Amino acid sequence: MKLMHSTTSPYVRKVDVLLRECGLIDQVTFIPGSGTPLAPNEETVHVNPLGKVPALLRDDGPAIYDSRVICRYLDEISGGRFYPATRLYEVLTLEATGEGIIDAALLMAYEWRLRPEEKRFDDWVEGQWSKIDRALDVLDDRWMSHLHGTVTMGQISVACALGYLDLRNADRNWREGRVSLAAWYETFAKRESMQATAPA
Repeated sequence: MKLMHSTTSPYVRKVDVLLRECGLIDQVTFIPGSGTPLAPNEETVHVNPLGKVPALLRDDGPAIYDSRVICRYLDEISGGRFYPATRLYEVLTLEATGEGIIDAALLMAYEWRLRPEEKRFDDWVEGQWSKIDRALDVLDDRWMSHLHGTVTMGQISVACALGYLDLRNADRNWREGRVSLAAWYETFAKRESMQATAPA
């Protein structure tokens, strides 16, 4: 298999972490595919018309894309451990929460990386951060029991989202007031799969 990727994409990191956790990392070749909405990567667009990474080229079927679709596929072919049926919807909700944090943080990054300074909309940026802020509070308040225990895709998604906040929004100090979530992340981030995929 081949994975169109970007070294700093948290969506790609989710897939990369799962590949290592489920033992499939040696079966995938990573191909550079990064771009932006203003300058999409032509090879990535050929595989995914949305121009987004990750996109997975399979030997036995058409390319699939969106990190959640790819992760479900990889989990299925590796034995189905990361989406346990007994708590599937909790895992999916955690995964969606992590993905939503990433979505909002990426939109913030695009605002200051791609938009001319005179056209930046500070209130819109703060609106994106408010989504992240609420999600982090809920994780710390309601979801800690689900974040502990056997590793699932929900945990991987949340951890990659928090890692992306450290990369792009360190000045916001997401850990403040969230002792439980910060402590969980400190431990989870030490996993070999997380250390191997940390953005340079």
